[in-house]
Amino acid sequence: MLNNQHTKYIGIDFGKKRTGISISDYNKVVSFPLETIETDILIEFLKELSRKENIEKIIIGKPLKLNNVVHDLEKDIIDLIKSLNKYLPDISIERIDERYTSKISKKIIHQLHSKKKIRMDKSIIDKISASLILESYLIKMHK
Repeated sequence: MLNNQHTKYIGIDFGKKRTGISISDYNKVVSFPLETIETDILIEFLKELSRKENIEKIIIGKPLKLNNVVHDLEKDIIDLIKSLNKYLPDISIERIDERYTSKISKKIIHQLHSKKKIRMDKSIIDKISASLILESYLIKMHK
């Protein structure tokens, strides 16, 4: 069992091609965009990250449409969760509504960067979205 005082959480914005990843501080108060990686290496990346960073929990966005219907991507996320449970059985997995995270990420990038090339870089959007997913969870946890 992990000592929770020295563990971190990961946030995931899952996509078929790319997945955004964020990480918390040890106090589980702040979320930081970490990286956007190719989804086909996600499990290996998370196994390595969990060894380096002492990960206790993974928060994965739940892709709901505005009418509360689950997005088609959910089937792939369920497959990911099964793989995570198999390869990282000591890490718990939680879900949180990810509606609007991409839209908010685009607004944040637009406000911070004037260069169109940076604003259009989807990998930046993905890792900021992952950070928003994790941040939403951390806020909910500390209420």
